[in-house]
Amino acid sequence: MYRYWISSLLLAVSPFAIAQQSLKMPMNMSGEATTFLEEIEAHDTSGTSAEPNSTPVPMLMTMRGDWMLMFHTNVFVANIQQTSPRGSDKFFSTNWFMPMAQRAWGPGQVTLRAMFSLEPATVTDRQYPLLFQQGETAYGKPIVDGQHPHDFLMELAALYDWRLGERTLLTFYAAPVGDPAIGPTAYPHRASAMENPLAALGHHQQDSTHIADDVVTVGFTQGIVRIEGSGFHGREPNEHRWQVQQGAIDSWSTRLTVQPGQNWSGQYSYGRIHSPEQLFPTENQERMTASIMYNRPMGARGNWASTAAWGRTRSLEDNVIQNSYLFESLLRFATKNYVWTRLEDVDRTTELLLGENSLPPGFVEEPAGRVQAYTFGYDRDVDVLPHIATAIGAQVTGYTVGSCLKPVYGSDPVGVVVFLRMRVVGKGQR
Repeated sequence: MYRYWISSLLLAVSPFAIAQQSLKMPMNMSGEATTFLEEIEAHDTSGTSAEPNSTPVPMLMTMRGDWMLMFHTNVFVANIQQTSPRGSDKFFSTNWFMPMAQRAWGPGQVTLRAMFSLEPATVTDRQYPLLFQQGETAYGKPIVDGQHPHDFLMELAALYDWRLGERTLLTFYAAPVGDPAIGPTAYPHRASAMENPLAALGHHQQDSTHIADDVVTVGFTQGIVRIEGSGFHGREPNEHRWQVQQGAIDSWSTRLTVQPGQNWSGQYSYGRIHSPEQLFPTENQERMTASIMYNRPMGARGNWASTAAWGRTRSLEDNVIQNSYLFESLLRFATKNYVWTRLEDVDRTTELLLGENSLPPGFVEEPAGRVQAYTFGYDRDVDVLPHIATAIGAQVTGYTVGSCLKPVYGSDPVGVVVFLRMRVVGKGQR
């Protein structure tokens, strides 16, 4: 199946490959995008999503013949402590590793990209504690008050960018595992969330499709506007996180992205997802998202990245609607210091009240109230190893819960995370 997707993409553009092998790489070695088209061609975010052109992306880069080779990573080793009768404590690691290769090919550029995570080994029992989180299953039971680990293979993709003109770009994306065109840049890759080791509570309303199976996307960009369409397999992964779980293309999405300036990016997306949840196999889902991203460069000493996002899911079976609202902001200052916040307001359902128990016969999922989460954190880089930015940090999250949830969770739950963060960086990067 992997060979099929990659071969299909390469065969689609092969008639152009012989005549134009000398085309120069659109992206420069500095990794900095000066136009929306260059930001797209960099392909250093999740799937085919885009952040503001000015957003810094820490990575290692080198040339090997005609190929530009890149490597991104982010690793957290964390300990979490939570209050509340439903809270728990755990030592775990969240992490991802992304090698990439790009070269000029025919009238455009080919990109080969993979992404891996060791979370199936570093997050035991198929989840880490995260109060009020819900979504996905493990061993036939819902995951609640916890966040599932990523699959070992998070992405395996081939992309081709075909320059039709100075301001016009046609992009093809094929991935046996990848990220379709729906939602903002997924939280592990957003600049505004790069120092936060935990998932957002709105993950399953905003960007949970970032590890989907059998993804095909076509995108067309003109100037500062881009429109994309994707087909993919809608079922979310199960507990077998070391495996690739493929299936038929049964879901679709479309996304409109606008980059009005170097520091701004906005998107609106819509999708129909077929049978995403294992416990509700007959339930299909409608999803809408919108987001605005802002990045303000501050020279070599820092930058300020922010994201405001909304996600909405609606069950097409029983019309249960869940909305989620998020605001994230991360400020890097005095070169080595980072402060950030994540503010969320999310709808939760009665599945949360069941805990990690099997669904009772005749269970009907209904709204159970809203939850607000307020996260504040700080870390500081310490120079230990060359090309490895290492930081020690902590964050605290307080929650406000609705009256329906207070008897179960208490009135003022709190979570605290202390962590070590590591990522590769190039010369002069942080």
